[in-house]
Amino acid sequence: MAKRVLLGVLMALFINVTAFAAHPLITDDAGTQGKGNFQAEVNSEFSRENEQQFNKDEKKWETKKETGGELATILSYGITDNTDIVLGLPYQWKKTRIDGLVTTDATEQGDGISDMSLEVKWRFFEKDELSLALKPGVTLPTGNENKGLGNGRASYGLMFITTTEIKPWAFHLNLGYTHNAYKLQADRDANRKDIWHASLASEVEVIKELKAVANIGIERNPDKTSNTQPAFILGGLIYSIAENIAVDIGVKGGLNKPETDLTFLAGIALKF
Repeated sequence: MAKRVLLGVLMALFINVTAFAAHPLITDDAGTQGKGNFQAEVNSEFSRENEQQFNKDEKKWETKKETGGELATILSYGITDNTDIVLGLPYQWKKTRIDGLVTTDATEQGDGISDMSLEVKWRFFEKDELSLALKPGVTLPTGNENKGLGNGRASYGLMFITTTEIKPWAFHLNLGYTHNAYKLQADRDANRKDIWHASLASEVEVIKELKAVANIGIERNPDKTSNTQPAFILGGLIYSIAENIAVDIGVKGGLNKPETDLTFLAGIALKF
């Protein structure tokens, strides 16, 4: 674990990483950095999931436990006052245990750099308390698809973002579409290519420099064998320890079986 954390920090320093200060929210806001400004962020998440499954060969029920996480480094730069370019590089890991015995190996699955993302956020409308933005993006096949760390081919998507401010509250709505292209035949057979997303978030300043945030969302299940769409709920806090530095924590829970049971999130954002 120490090596993973160190690798993530080194990547952050090397890339001048960043993301949005709205983390731990999954839902993005319509705000941009402003021309010539950077934002660097390191975000982490640690997840766990338990389920009972029936072993047909041994004719018995087993307890399957999956633990994993991600350390994401992201860099945002304001190319104009209302347009950002955003680069992200995640490092992921995963371990599966069945009745307490480890069944996955880092050399085979779930441990390494995943697909890099490149996005552009364009805030095309702003009036009074309402802002609208579009965020097209692509993912590049930098992850090893044989280890489950990427698609193996470039994919693309588009997110429509709205932000409404009703002091002291702010509300954000995301409606998105992603098209995944898969290199491996096994992935093409198992996964849907076209995924929609819908989510809603809110934030409010409870005391000076401290915000409470909440998030709920749903998206199309990529698993072809399931017609139940994964849904989540999330709560967290964002604290500004200085004018250009913010830290955050959050907890995300699954509202149905396809969604991961429990995920803990934490991050730090730097603006310069």
